Amino acid sequence: MSAQLPLEAYRPVSKLTVDRHPVTRPRFPVIDAHGHFADLVLPLYAGGQSWTPLQAEQVAEQLRGQGIRHVVNLDGFWDGFMGLDLEQVFASTRHVDPFFIHFVSVDTTRFDQPGFADQVRRHLERAHRLGARGIKLFKHVSLMVESAPYVYRPGRGVCIDDPRLAVIWQTAAELNWPVLAHIGDPEAFFDPVDARNERYLELKQHPDWAYHGSGTYSFAELMQAQVNLLAANPKTTFIIPHVGSNAENLGFVGDCLRRFPNLYVDLAARIDELGRQYHTTRRFFQAFADRILFGTDVYSATIAWTYPPYFTFLETCDDAIPASRWTMTGQNLPDDILRKIYWNNAAAILGLPPC
Repeated sequence: MSAQLPLEAYRPVSKLTVDRHPVTRPRFPVIDAHGHFADLVLPLYAGGQSWTPLQAEQVAEQLRGQGIRHVVNLDGFWDGFMGLDLEQVFASTRHVDPFFIHFVSVDTTRFDQPGFADQVRRHLERAHRLGARGIKLFKHVSLMVESAPYVYRPGRGVCIDDPRLAVIWQTAAELNWPVLAHIGDPEAFFDPVDARNERYLELKQHPDWAYHGSGTYSFAELMQAQVNLLAANPKTTFIIPHVGSNAENLGFVGDCLRRFPNLYVDLAARIDELGRQYHTTRRFFQAFADRILFGTDVYSATIAWTYPPYFTFLETCDDAIPASRWTMTGQNLPDDILRKIYWNNAAAILGLPPC
């Protein structure tokens, strides 16, 4: 017997022999409602290496090659973020417009300063004039605090339902913009990293993803804040990504969708979780087909391999579809549901024609 294998090195190969029907091109046109393309204008994903701005034409060509007709870039940020001027964001994609749809964010670190509401309103109105189509709030709002300029660590930030942030939701409603708000991460990230944690290996590999003992809000507090936010702002359209913050509890997400007609969810980075609960997920897709958006959390560096698992999961009935954590059982969704998820639901929110 060989020496003991470190758990981090364990990479089992499935011995299942099953039919496979990988889908590399979607059955219908697709709007990816959840993408990150800061590297068109900022060295945000350079990892300390030298950085040259990406060319939007090349990125768009790669995405079109995967069957994507439009992508939402959630990395619009705000004037001054890492020296950014918002005009740079829109200029970077001008030659391929309207392929990219830009959302901007808000500097919430100033929430307790005089004039915060006026500053936010001016920023969002300017972004609207420049061509922005929505707002993205990162999880840093609730789950992190800024320890240095643009350096964030887990902590108890301003909570997403804090009344001092109301100007954001009010202005979004006035501009007829959706707000995509990342509120929570998987529940296991908030649990002790021990033998009972189903994401033990993942959290050992990425210890900065673990919130237990960090002093931030509990998962239950975040889910209650999410409910509070939706209830207090019925005129604002919200997209809660990653299957409504709670892909492991579709009963909770379904309750939110039933209670709040202003709520939509996307699939970004959570098909693994959906794929291991076939029957519950299928009932979820059938019940809420009008409220689910196709989104992936794609980056420019991940375009080549991001999409086939999503298409295969949604369009086939394959077993044991490879994924990053758990294998998936395909949903083989009917065409009418696929059209809604791939295109029509996002199109209705973003003011695009139906497919």
